[in-house]
Amino acid sequence: MNARPRDELREGGTLTLPVGQWLTQFNYYHLDGSLDDALTVVNLLEPRMFSRDAQGTPHPVPAYLRSAAVTAASPQTVTYRLNPDATWSDGHPLGWRDFAAQWRALGRGDQRYEVSDPSGYEDIASVTEGADAHEVEVTFERPFADWQRLFTPLYPAAAFGTPEQFNDGWRGRVPVTAGPFKVGSLDETDKTLTAVPDPHWWGTRPLLDQVVFRTLDPTTAVQAYLNGEIDAVNAAAADLYDRLAGADDTDIRTGSAWDDVQVALNGASGPLADVGVRQALLRAVDRRALAEVAGEGLPVGVPLLGNHFFMANQPGYRDNSGELGTYDLEAAERLLDRSGWRRGDGGGTRSKGGQELKLRFVLSQATNRLGLDLSQLIQQMLGRAGIAVEIQKVPADDYLSKYLNPGNFDLAIFRFTGQTYPSSLYPVYRQPEGGLDYENYGRISSPAVSALLNEAVHTLDAGRRRQLYNQADAGIWELAHDILLYQRPQVLAVRAGLANYGVPGLGDIDYTAVGWER
Repeated sequence: MNARPRDELREGGTLTLPVGQWLTQFNYYHLDGSLDDALTVVNLLEPRMFSRDAQGTPHPVPAYLRSAAVTAASPQTVTYRLNPDATWSDGHPLGWRDFAAQWRALGRGDQRYEVSDPSGYEDIASVTEGADAHEVEVTFERPFADWQRLFTPLYPAAAFGTPEQFNDGWRGRVPVTAGPFKVGSLDETDKTLTAVPDPHWWGTRPLLDQVVFRTLDPTTAVQAYLNGEIDAVNAAAADLYDRLAGADDTDIRTGSAWDDVQVALNGASGPLADVGVRQALLRAVDRRALAEVAGEGLPVGVPLLGNHFFMANQPGYRDNSGELGTYDLEAAERLLDRSGWRRGDGGGTRSKGGQELKLRFVLSQATNRLGLDLSQLIQQMLGRAGIAVEIQKVPADDYLSKYLNPGNFDLAIFRFTGQTYPSSLYPVYRQPEGGLDYENYGRISSPAVSALLNEAVHTLDAGRRRQLYNQADAGIWELAHDILLYQRPQVLAVRAGLANYGVPGLGDIDYTAVGWER
């Protein structure tokens, strides 16, 4: 991170960063807004009740909170004491109505709100004013262990209170802010967003004059970095690292963050609706070989993952993959035979009832070279088992809204990042219901897994909670929900002299502290 105190840094300057897709939805809680790049931008502009340190431990953000604590156990009640200086850009102070509007949008089951994740909010019974206008009381119907992750980011009631505001009011614009930065410009032609310090900000003043986010595909981003046009870029692949490690004016910063790489399997229809076929895919893919490819030429290791909820360097981690996490081509072929997909005498692609076993592997055009290499290797591995795979590249801006969310794929490779609160993964693995698929893109779950996760998110005892998540994880492996690969190493090429920016471990970056050395 090149951690430096403020008095060693100069005021002013620009930080220019790449994003993988042009952001069209700035409501992070909307189905089309739940992107890592969107969260990075929104965290500059909107309130964050808590931030996490390098170990993933949450701490109140003083600009917004004087305190926040569980003040009653039965029912669980959390009292937030707000900073009285905290004010929205429309002049209204932050207050209980903002918390209540967010709860009603996310937690009341109103399907007019196109919500990505209701977990935690759906457990709240009421949100009321506390002792005065600067205090909020949140009372839960059921205990919720990860309550610190709620209301981060917080959105204003004035622009969040109706389904129309929730779904469309933040599409292509940011109507109200209350962060250290505000939007300086949104240039749809150049696909560039510029954030500038908000002169009405009451907290610690940002050092930077502006943070610029440029929409760049991975190859273009590397060249832009080498040209001096951006100040940081991913170097976590051999071809990238080779180009960047010796670049002028460059630091390579490494670390271990919450970052998993996985291949989603679509179990809603087609061949992958059969759990036996999904399990065959897991046995046919050599995960260790893929991790070795990912780590080749890098200065860090690439651990295989055997857990969907905890990283290898996180308390609670246990490898639950069992045989399904181990490559065995013969076992894969037996599973396919058992499911009725058989090869002809000459080998080749398997078929069943006159239908060939063909799958469509959807890739975002923003996928970097390593992602493409991995998908092609998976294509070859599955081909050896008699499964034909067609790789289809689709526009990055459409990847979430037109492919992942509607389930328009058979296979899709992507990452989950920053999920240090296990409950934030509940929507990824819970059973779809009432027309809501949550973030379970492949629509694969079971009543048993959902019940274990439901119990886990409502269990306050940490040891018991970890046990429940691990039991659920074992069930997720058995369901062959996805092909979980590895914990992605964090390797960044960063412009020399940039301080308090890089790899924050399991935590968050404080952009008010980011600046350039004198």
